[in-house]
Amino acid sequence: MSQLSRDEVAHLADLARIDLDAAELDHLAPQLNVILEAVASISGVAGDDVPPTSHPIPLTNVFREDVVVPGLTAEQALSGAPEAEEQRFRVPRILGDEQ
Repeated sequence: MSQLSRDEVAHLADLARIDLDAAELDHLAPQLNVILEAVASISGVAGDDVPPTSHPIPLTNVFREDVVVPGLTAEQALSGAPEAEEQRFRVPRILGDEQ
């Protein structure tokens, strides 16, 4: 695997809009190379006979059936509200007229 150069790290930092000085670039380049080597070593572990998985333990769908049930009417929902207006909850204004 190729090593990241100082210029490539500077380019990545520029793309990420991270301002790095020369000392930080010299410090980060070897660290990023170690990370890339670790990722490459993981890629080599899985063979063609190992299926890709998203979780180490097989999971089954635990969702319940989507059954329509009657809900509250507007009057029932608003019965416990401190204030209601035009079949809606009335709440205090939190934004001024500038919005």
